[in-house]
Amino acid sequence: MTDNLPSMTDADSCLSDSQLEVLKKQYIREGEYVTEQTRFNYSWGLIKSKNRREQTQGVLLLTDIYREVPDRRRECLFYLALGHFKLGNYNDARKFNEALLEYEPNNHQAHALRQEIEDRVAKEGYIGMAIVGGVAAVGTVILASLLKRR
Repeated sequence: MTDNLPSMTDADSCLSDSQLEVLKKQYIREGEYVTEQTRFNYSWGLIKSKNRREQTQGVLLLTDIYREVPDRRRECLFYLALGHFKLGNYNDARKFNEALLEYEPNNHQAHALRQEIEDRVAKEGYIGMAIVGGVAAVGTVILASLLKRR
């Protein structure tokens, strides 16, 4: 069952503008009778875009599929987790990834994504602490100079 999901390397790669345009044209051509497969393919393509706005649109479309088509939920979980991860929404990425792991506890892709999420959260936490530490150091220097003047 996990063979249908990409590796983290494949998942992190981006579609070219021309590849995304093919998916978009199909989506538009089907209009109000768009199939679930076309919606899924287009949302997948948007998530794999380099453009943040398109990634957000992909997550929104995939969220609609997840809600409306119960048979596609398992398939949507990984890409929802990946989309939220790419957007920096780590709590949502965790939520969808953990839901996938409940279905498939041995899913290697989901475990790899879990590690990527944790690594990114830790990295951003360190950056945040460094910023706070830098601000505190500057504040201390300013305060010390003000006290010294008095």
